[in-house]
Amino acid sequence: MKNVYENQMKLEFISKSDNESFARIAVAAFAAQLDPTIEELADIKTAVSEAVTNSIIHGYEEKEGIVKIECKLFADSIEIEISDNGKGIEDIEQARKALYTSKPELERSGMGFTIMESFMDEVKVESVLGIGTKVTMKKMVKTSNVLEDEQITI
Repeated sequence: MKNVYENQMKLEFISKSDNESFARIAVAAFAAQLDPTIEELADIKTAVSEAVTNSIIHGYEEKEGIVKIECKLFADSIEIEISDNGKGIEDIEQARKALYTSKPELERSGMGFTIMESFMDEVKVESVLGIGTKVTMKKMVKTSNVLEDEQITI
């Protein structure tokens, strides 16, 4: 049985590049309830930026669409789902390889999924051509204050 989440939020916005920073800040504000370290918060923001940017640039290309974010807070982690109804990914394994980009003309580095995987504890990618893509990421948040208290009382 999956853990029951303690809090949840959903957010939808138009696939405009200007909204990437809004999405990143909104998720960070929600994640702040877990009292993450500055580094953990930066990791979450970076991964969200990459996933949202992928939806805008690759999912919708030049068309306008909706990017959806759903976040769930658990006792010691956050799960972030970013989805679009864009064109989908033809080959997920290839897309996840470092330096692969389907848009070299945009001078993109092709490191989006690699960055997500390095900053988050789990990254799952689901995609169907013509239907869209869903990226689910999970980040464990160290409860250092609790651990320190336990060490003192031992």
